[in-house]
Amino acid sequence: MSQRRTAKIDGEIQRLLGEIFLTGIKDPRFSKMTGVMRVNTTPDLKYAKVYVSIYDTPAKVESTMEALASAEPFIRAKLNEKIKLRRIPNLEFVHDTSIAYSIEISKLIDEVTAKDRENARNRNEDQE
Repeated sequence: MSQRRTAKIDGEIQRLLGEIFLTGIKDPRFSKMTGVMRVNTTPDLKYAKVYVSIYDTPAKVESTMEALASAEPFIRAKLNEKIKLRRIPNLEFVHDTSIAYSIEISKLIDEVTAKDRENARNRNEDQE
């Protein structure tokens, strides 16, 4: 299967999973603050890694991952209703921490920049 077709299928699965997460999952362990960051499907469509970002407490993140793992057959059935593929891949949910990491790095950069500005101001005041 071509990479272009796989990329299209990945995008469509990502979009549909977002819809399913918003409306289809009623498990109380599942956080509504869950987003699908990306999907990587194998060329034979047997497996797909679904990278999810969860904006909640660490305990809720863990319970959401458990809920997703237990709801995988239900989610595959919902996908099967919405997308016409010969085979719906087995889904493996992976917690994606890249956004939290990016925010942390951004905060560190802001702190360093603020310290540099403060040091520059202090040097200018000392020279005067």
